[in-house]
Amino acid sequence: MVTVHDVARAAGVSISTVSRALTAPERVAAATRDRVTRAAAELGYRPNVAASGLRMGRTHAVGLLVPDLENPYFASVTKSVQARARAEGYEVFVADSDEDPDVEPELIGALAARTDGLLVASPRSGEAELRAALVGLTAVLANRELPAVDAEPRPDSGSGSGRAAEGEGAAQEIPFVSVDDADGVAQIVGHLHALGHRSVGVAAGPASSWSGARRVAGLVDAAARWDLDLVRLGTFQPYFAGGTQAADHAVASGVTAVVAFNDLMALGILSRLRQRGVDVPGQMSVVGFDDVQLATLVSPALTTVHAPLARLGRRAVDLLLARLRGGTPASVQLPVELTIRGSSGPAPAGTVN
Repeated sequence: MVTVHDVARAAGVSISTVSRALTAPERVAAATRDRVTRAAAELGYRPNVAASGLRMGRTHAVGLLVPDLENPYFASVTKSVQARARAEGYEVFVADSDEDPDVEPELIGALAARTDGLLVASPRSGEAELRAALVGLTAVLANRELPAVDAEPRPDSGSGSGRAAEGEGAAQEIPFVSVDDADGVAQIVGHLHALGHRSVGVAAGPASSWSGARRVAGLVDAAARWDLDLVRLGTFQPYFAGGTQAADHAVASGVTAVVAFNDLMALGILSRLRQRGVDVPGQMSVVGFDDVQLATLVSPALTTVHAPLARLGRRAVDLLLARLRGGTPASVQLPVELTIRGSSGPAPAGTVN
């Protein structure tokens, strides 16, 4: 069966351009539209039911792109997005980039062709690549900020779905919802300092993580204020396995506490320290970030920064629907709070100075 991929390949355009040419031809340059329709006719392509429905106007669906659905952080965000959207009469299409920034533009285009607007959570793409993928889209970012820049509107920047109409300001700043990463890590540093820790390891997440970069910067600033020695253990994958790797670096470095990029890594650190016979928190304290449900199901329970994930998902949907209804909503930064549990304790005797 001929697919939209076949038509795009034959016409030498993107999948999203094919969708626009067939569902909203007035928003595609004439030469491009003719090339697409000719390729579709020659191949015998017939749009599917969803594409046909776009001709009637709104799809009453939104798209959600996340880096990793297996990560409980994004599972929680996805659940709250779906609940909020459905309460407002919208369905949600979800795509998982598997932490691969190279596939994000393609997934964004595919979601935009089927929805009225997009929520893009923690994208890993660089600023230029993400900006190019989102130009003209009705979109909201979660845990990522993309400042507006001046740009000329493109003739082929519109669509009958998630794309804004041509000339509506392709360079408009995209609203975002984030959490206060700087305050969260500052609370961590203050807590560890009060417990007597003076040498703290940082297990950073992927270099492509926007929130990860903000957390490391916040740790550096807070450590300077508290006169605390911050030891960078390296960058690790944001998974349990990344944490097990980071734990060995922490032991070798001689730090008395380690701060992980997220809770999954922190749980991996706890597991590896247990395997190596390192007492937590007697010999080393461990702190995470996000406060996913698993943080309370381990022993010792994980000290972590509580991020309001359900609220983040709901607010993201609210911003997107406000945009779809013609509004210009302001971006939102949500407060966080350190939740102290059993994985953090006083520094080992003889290390306090």
